[in-house]
Amino acid sequence: MPRIVTYNVHRCVGNDRRLDVARVAAVLAALEPDIVALQELDVGRRRTGHADQAHEIARHLAMTHHFHAALEVEEERYGDAILTRYPERLVKAGPLPGYDRIRALEPRGALWVEVTIDGRPVQIINTHLGLVPREQQLQAAHLAGPAWLEHPKCQGDMILLGDFNATMSSLVYRTLTRRLQPARRLAVRRQPTSTFPSQLPVLRIDHIFVGGSVQVGDVSAPFDPLTRVASDHLPLVMDFELG
Repeated sequence: MPRIVTYNVHRCVGNDRRLDVARVAAVLAALEPDIVALQELDVGRRRTGHADQAHEIARHLAMTHHFHAALEVEEERYGDAILTRYPERLVKAGPLPGYDRIRALEPRGALWVEVTIDGRPVQIINTHLGLVPREQQLQAAHLAGPAWLEHPKCQGDMILLGDFNATMSSLVYRTLTRRLQPARRLAVRRQPTSTFPSQLPVLRIDHIFVGGSVQVGDVSAPFDPLTRVASDHLPLVMDFELG
């Protein structure tokens, strides 16, 4: 059964304030995923030693990867990535709309990769929404529209996942569940799935949504000494099958 993980890695700086890319990679390796969606990665940034965090984590996991920079200043980049063991191809990467009334908001984006599982294409979209509710709503509506989920190429089996910075009671969540099914609701067993803050997780702001014939198995947010310290979020894990 394939396994997918979404994980906000907080530029690989843990709750102990230590920068440790290998520790984040160890969290993921222990989960044995086939597809990984990461948010808050630094690539070539001075604050994290100019490392290419996307490449380093992918190398640890023996996966291919695609990175999208939501923020780019000269040679410093910050954004999201999709890693996988499966055959893959990049479909699209691009920005999400901001909220014009607040100019200083961090740019946000989305990344779309098609993976092939047992000869079948599966569309994987990774995103990281903003912090302001109105901003989030604009971004969710954009994702749900013709540029992404209603794009002619976005058909059949699909998984949208990432850090949405919004709970299950939000308009963001309702907007996306009009188009896709929430994995938590379809899970075979009820397990803890709160992801933030990782030391005492009480909020469900990281989500996985599925469409097409994707059948959800277990969904969980592993809570152990390593995941509690490696990032300010816990990883969210889903096992699935294609019907």
